[in-house]
Amino acid sequence: MGTISERTRRNGTKAYTAQIRMKRGGKLVHTEAQTFDRKPAAKAWLNKREAALDEPGALQRLLRPDVTLADAIDQYLKDSVKDIGRTKTQVLNVIKKHELAFMRCGEIASTDLTRFAKDLAVGWNPDTNGREESIARKPQTVGNYMSHLASIFAIARPMWGYELSEQAFRDATKVLKWLGIISRSGERKRRPTLAELKLLLTYFFERSQRTVEASPMHKIILFGIFSTRRQEEITTLRWDDLDRENMEILVRDMKHPDQKIGNDVRCSLTPEALIIIDAMPKVGPRIFPFNPGTISSNFTNTCKMLGIDDLHFHDMRHEGISRLFELGWEIPRVATVSGHRSWNSLKRYTHIRKKGDKYADWLWMKITKD
Repeated sequence: MGTISERTRRNGTKAYTAQIRMKRGGKLVHTEAQTFDRKPAAKAWLNKREAALDEPGALQRLLRPDVTLADAIDQYLKDSVKDIGRTKTQVLNVIKKHELAFMRCGEIASTDLTRFAKDLAVGWNPDTNGREESIARKPQTVGNYMSHLASIFAIARPMWGYELSEQAFRDATKVLKWLGIISRSGERKRRPTLAELKLLLTYFFERSQRTVEASPMHKIILFGIFSTRRQEEITTLRWDDLDRENMEILVRDMKHPDQKIGNDVRCSLTPEALIIIDAMPKVGPRIFPFNPGTISSNFTNTCKMLGIDDLHFHDMRHEGISRLFELGWEIPRVATVSGHRSWNSLKRYTHIRKKGDKYADWLWMKITKD
């Protein structure tokens, strides 16, 4: 398999080149060479490399593509049949800007992954390569980054033959949890107050009066509360999936930990949610023909402008579900509206002190209806 050739240099000294050539089926599949000043050194290297290449799987590892983590991420984004989602895609693209992504897959160890997570925690900024304008991240946020990256490590070897080590990732995760650098997201309990909603709805209603082409955020916010739908789900609802008689609507591709594409769920509509639907003009197949990212940015930016702290659009869903329990609804009935498969996940909404409907005879329902 290996040979040693001798040649004389211009200065009269000898050079010994050890070369390995491997064939399979009559075709050359691998070659490598190293030059030495002494023949015993060339022979020792040749014996060592031949022994290493004789080990099971050694040739297969050599023939696997020499790719970086960034290449693996690109392959994942390209090959994934299911909808990865805007947030995960954004996170993976951010990871591609870190020095970790430029490492070869087979070289990434748990220490490299740990260092990446630490960089996130202390404020590494992808747009400035960490030099300025740092953005410190909470353990929950770092945990989300690592969770999205775990998907790449889980399938890289069996699907593409990329040498990403799941064990290295597990080791890094264990260390990061112990150090407190990553943690699971805590359950949000934030609900909007009527005063905060009044500020938001007044602003968006007045904006819609001034600018006809602006998205009717006041209606979207109200629908988020009374339908308990997520912003992505709101923007996919279709007129032909609406069942007025039974007060139901089909929610296509509802978010689920194990399934998103094809997870179509028929959900009940509250009377208030149906009122808002009826207030929407029928100008296309979608009831709310808007971009979920635009809804999110509109909501977040306006909250900042109005001085409303730590309120997310997703908190409208929490508010809506909590309201149903305040009305005295039982878990199975609430699940028909929220779309939860597991009733256990609804238990956190049941610990409420107030009873009744704080939205009864609410001015904003009358304004929306009119």
